Amino acid sequence: MANEDTIAAISTAMAPSGIGIIRISGPSALEIADRVFINPKGKKLAEQKAYTVHYGHVVEEGECLDEVLAVVMRAPHSYTGEDTVELDCHGGVLATKKVLEAVLRNGARTAEPGEFSKRAFLNGRMDLSQAEAVMKVISAKNEYALKSSVRQLSGSVSEKIRTIRKNLLHETARIEAALDDPEHMSLEGYESQFRSVISDQRDQIDRLLKHADSGILMQEGLKTVIIGKPNAGKSSLLNLLSGEDKAIVTDIAGTTRDILEEQINIRGVTLRILDTAGIRNSDDIIEQIGVKKAVEQVQDADLILCVFDSSVPLDENDRKILNLIRGKKAIILLNKSDLDSVVSENEIRELTESPVITFSTRNKAGLDLLESTIEKMFFHGQLQFNDEVCITSIRHKQALEEADRQLGYVLKSVDDGMPEDFWSIDLMGACDALGKITGESAGEDLVNEIFSSFCMGK
Repeated sequence: MANEDTIAAISTAMAPSGIGIIRISGPSALEIADRVFINPKGKKLAEQKAYTVHYGHVVEEGECLDEVLAVVMRAPHSYTGEDTVELDCHGGVLATKKVLEAVLRNGARTAEPGEFSKRAFLNGRMDLSQAEAVMKVISAKNEYALKSSVRQLSGSVSEKIRTIRKNLLHETARIEAALDDPEHMSLEGYESQFRSVISDQRDQIDRLLKHADSGILMQEGLKTVIIGKPNAGKSSLLNLLSGEDKAIVTDIAGTTRDILEEQINIRGVTLRILDTAGIRNSDDIIEQIGVKKAVEQVQDADLILCVFDSSVPLDENDRKILNLIRGKKAIILLNKSDLDSVVSENEIRELTESPVITFSTRNKAGLDLLESTIEKMFFHGQLQFNDEVCITSIRHKQALEEADRQLGYVLKSVDDGMPEDFWSIDLMGACDALGKITGESAGEDLVNEIFSSFCMGK
């Protein structure tokens, strides 16, 4: 693909830092850079070899805007596959903006979000799965998410998907060739071999899907909602888990009325914790709204931390909360174990199937058990994916599930004695689904949607 225009953007964070990078990419990148870059020895960047760095200044209308290093990269061996110049200037927000503005005034246009990576994809420098991994590396919330994203960026997911797709395309081509020229190519006796190949490819897909839910949670983080009655210790739990006084803690019931959100890591697992208003019957309109929000958050939570005050007997509101979490992944915390307890673990276990932990936000009793319970609940007590390819994208999971469905239709057609051209139709459906992961059969709308979610300058 050839782009006629040249784009530019700041590729580093818009905050004071040691260095700021302005990336210029496109057919006129070197020419535009030479209009603003002055080298003490009069060197022109357009005349320099690829992968070289040059000292100089960015100057416009006789005014020196900054002292910079210019990095020259030439097509097709650059990130975008195009001629590229990166101007490394001082990391002040104003300095980088002034350099970018000078570049734009001299012929470049502002890059759209993700446009550099989009050009890399369109120019064959990476496939769609690898391009998505770029943002996953940037936004990784924990070590496991980072490792899996780096593997995806290196092509581990793409290689696996392409191998499966290649095998399916081979079978499709064989069927269609035999249908087009039955005199020279026969499908007699082919059914057993065909069934074996398709079953094997389904097994490969099933292996990828096996850890997909864990991989997605690992990447996105668990939406974790803290619920309980007022003054049960919900906000104290948030403060304990975050290690900071994020929530106001008082003896006044109903202090928390809105949703408080915090992101923490527990044993490598990222939790997006939401502290909610205490659930109780109230005549206060604002508190009623807070309670309604709390109930809504529970509906799509990955994990619910249900806090009970073990120093007071259970009441109607406690039972309402237990009904609310029925059938959901929840952990019951019998808080305030440092006080005289009147509610036992056995009493709670008679009312729920969720794990029950005696807990104290004051002396941290039960904290280790809470962490290990979360780990076991979602990752079976271990987060070691070894060198296996790990699916961490909902989009990829859905595409694999669609491919698996299509292959199921193929095998059913074989079992039902349907003509071979029916096999071919569903085979192509599976290939199309897999191709959406790597981009080989992704439409323009899907490509645009994916790259529009990227940050500016990437």
